[in-house]
Amino acid sequence: MIPTWAQIGYLVSAVCFIVALKALSSPRSARSGNLIGAAGAALAVIITFAAYKPDHLAPILIALVIGTVGGVVGSRRVQMTQMPQLVALFNGVGGGAAALVALLELGEVPADATVAAIATAFTILVGAVSFSGSVVTFAKLQELMTTRPVTFPGLPVLFVASLLGGVALAVWLVSDPRVWVGVLLCLLGLAIGVMLVLPVGGADVPIVISLLNAFTGLTVAAGGYVLGNTLLLIAGTLVGAAGTLLTKLMADAMGRSVFNILFGAVRGGSTLGGGTASERPVISGGPEDVAILLGYANKVIIVPGYGLAVAQAQHTLRDLVEELQSRGVKVDYAIHPVAGRMPGHMNVLLAEAQVPYDQLREMDDINGDFKTTDVVLVVGANDVVNPAARTTPSAPIYGMPILNADEAQRVIFLKRSMRPGFAGIENELLYDPKTTLLFGDARDSLTKLLAALKTV
Repeated sequence: MIPTWAQIGYLVSAVCFIVALKALSSPRSARSGNLIGAAGAALAVIITFAAYKPDHLAPILIALVIGTVGGVVGSRRVQMTQMPQLVALFNGVGGGAAALVALLELGEVPADATVAAIATAFTILVGAVSFSGSVVTFAKLQELMTTRPVTFPGLPVLFVASLLGGVALAVWLVSDPRVWVGVLLCLLGLAIGVMLVLPVGGADVPIVISLLNAFTGLTVAAGGYVLGNTLLLIAGTLVGAAGTLLTKLMADAMGRSVFNILFGAVRGGSTLGGGTASERPVISGGPEDVAILLGYANKVIIVPGYGLAVAQAQHTLRDLVEELQSRGVKVDYAIHPVAGRMPGHMNVLLAEAQVPYDQLREMDDINGDFKTTDVVLVVGANDVVNPAARTTPSAPIYGMPILNADEAQRVIFLKRSMRPGFAGIENELLYDPKTTLLFGDARDSLTKLLAALKTV
């Protein structure tokens, strides 16, 4: 029986998680929200040790130290461009841990506790799916494997058969909770997770990370029911609900259904284009040419993308914007919901450079301003301003809401090369007569552009 003081402590931890989730919805409060959530988790761990007085304390503490050191070192060393991979790994570890705990609890499930047995089977199956699927998403984002959809003949049949087999094994486990049946269910879940993510193209992987995060949350909630731990039930439900909503919002931002994102390649479509560079002529310029366009503009919109993060050019971009503003130029940043590799990627990147929050404007808020904008400066973005989303039904991004950069008077692209964006398709805006390309590393190009602007 959990002592009353421990239940009150768990309630405080749960409130911390709820407050943290609310705070994370705004860049202004995200940092404090993260700290509140971490404090709630630390409090829950301390209460668990004090209330339950677990056996085998030494190996548990050793595992905690190893995990803490690994988490701190990994989080501090990871680059902003690799944050989605880190999220995928952390998410996978959560799902795998929930599955292992459920396996260990199989022998403790009473014969007449049907609901507990169902929750255990669910945790094993879905936790295993989340673990293996998250590992594949990590491999795709880290480019340890191809980012293109991976399919093979018979994949749909094998996937459906595996799902049916998983359901059958889960039913068997509920009626006869044997450990070896649970192990088989776990192994089948691992296979399902791999087959679920393999057909997903690289541009859609962040959405799958969010979906798998929801899976992990649900397994933690189910595990909380099995263990009789209300805090796990609350925390898991919060993660599951937030992950589900985020997945839906991201899919809507790309103008596609979650089903299409997961199974579009299996059904014969593709979530990734050809990925080859075009030989078509474009208008290119030097830093001096671009500086003149920016220096004599009245209104400029910056469209940041993944290339900005790769080049770590956010501080130089802020300096360029400050120089423009000192000349009386109105400057805003246009933030697309799926710019970068995860939701909020650009917000966090620019906040790191101390860019004021009121300059960061979301797509729906700023799209109407492009028609009255003199110059749009696209830094490391491509797919989020690609008109093919409106004009080319065969394009993998067709139907995705985009930033209306093509409606501005002039467009400037900072690009390393003519290689397509992450969706692997050409951007017709690059070949528009009003578009000028400045080739090179984004930080180097912005440094030269800032120097040239000061002489205009």
